[in-house]
Amino acid sequence: MKILMASSEASPFAQSGGLADVAYALSKEMVRKGHDVTIIMPFYKSIKDKFESSFEFVTNFTFTMSYRNMYCGIFKTVYEGITYYFVDNNSVYGRDLLYGYDDDTFRFAYFDIAVCELLIKLKLSYDVIHIHDWQAGMIPLLFKSRYQFSLPQNVKFVLTIHNPAFQGMFDKYFLGDFFNLSDEWYENGTVRFEYGCSFLKTAIMLSDKITTVSPTHQKEISSGEHSYNLEHVIKYRADDFVGIVNGVDSMLINPNVDKMIYHKFNEKNFLKYRHINKEKFVEEHNIKNGNLPLFGVVSRLTSQKGLDLLLDIVSKYQNKANFFILGSGEERLENRVREATSSLDNVYSYIGFSNALSHKVYASIDFFVMPSIYEPCGIGQLIAHKYGALPIVRRTGGLADTVKDMYDGFVFDDIDSTQLEEQIDKAIKFYGEDYTMQEMIKLAMTKDHSWDKSCDEYLALYNSIKK
Repeated sequence: MKILMASSEASPFAQSGGLADVAYALSKEMVRKGHDVTIIMPFYKSIKDKFESSFEFVTNFTFTMSYRNMYCGIFKTVYEGITYYFVDNNSVYGRDLLYGYDDDTFRFAYFDIAVCELLIKLKLSYDVIHIHDWQAGMIPLLFKSRYQFSLPQNVKFVLTIHNPAFQGMFDKYFLGDFFNLSDEWYENGTVRFEYGCSFLKTAIMLSDKITTVSPTHQKEISSGEHSYNLEHVIKYRADDFVGIVNGVDSMLINPNVDKMIYHKFNEKNFLKYRHINKEKFVEEHNIKNGNLPLFGVVSRLTSQKGLDLLLDIVSKYQNKANFFILGSGEERLENRVREATSSLDNVYSYIGFSNALSHKVYASIDFFVMPSIYEPCGIGQLIAHKYGALPIVRRTGGLADTVKDMYDGFVFDDIDSTQLEEQIDKAIKFYGEDYTMQEMIKLAMTKDHSWDKSCDEYLALYNSIKK
């Protein structure tokens, strides 16, 4: 099967979150299974700064966005069997960040048109075009309108909603000004959403199948919980909406081959070697009383992640447990973490992000705390399982689908620090019960969180619409 992934980011070239991991890892697994996969993404400044010399220049062309005549360059590379195309325009993507600019609507309108123009110029065709989040959301409409006589109409579209909070809203004026489209697409409801138009709503309306990143999150969006007002649109497409849990790259997320941790281990020898990681970590970070249970956080420091619930109660565990927090994000939460670190002798932190340190955290902690307010899928709990750190999570989204209470972790229900405290108390109790703790760790480490099963679900979905 020939598959095109249209994504605003993809590893290893540009990443701001889990979307990049999914676009890359899913594509890599599909290639491993014998499929022809291409990823197309913007040629950001950060990619040019780090990788440009290794890319092949393919072509350049121009296209119109209303009165604008826009340059577009195309670069190419092959990595892990995946063909990557990069859409180049320095005035659009020559910036320090991937997102967060006032003209992001224009930047990704440009991207969606460029994808269509690229397929025409290079005479490329695919069985399935898999679009990710709002940034690629107008591509199905462009196929069916502006390019209906230039591009094949038998191609099938799959949309994955990674985060429904971001919907690509814009005023209907820009249908013409950016896309060269008439207001009929607004009047007939295809693009109309709330106070204007939405890339994401358009993709939901016109894609053949819609997915999100866990079965529980699929139910949450459908019911109106964490749907950001999309539930009515989703209800219209309910028969075509499914949840597929993300996986992790088992070659990268594997303590048996991980060169970044202090000592390698696996599910067969973790009793012998895992404790070496904790001992080294405790020593390196000057953690007092290293024999206490060690709880860890690796997270963006945002309100969504529920870290206030943890910070409200850490003071209660002095002389009972230690906590290590790795992450960056909202200034308010960063300040709360710094304050706890400076005032409490059982809280340690690193504000920022270090991939190497994150691996050491997972390999060294006893318990991984992830009390998210909402979590479409989550990757932290999957990594924690693989590294033998038992997750403590709230029952939401992908956390509900991947962690089983008192089996391979600890689960609480409400957005309530008292309930989190109860689970931490339970974890501390189990820390003293060697046999039970060891059995839970073994169950966690042997869970299959690879992309193999998830990839098969996506391929089955593709096949269901390809015929």
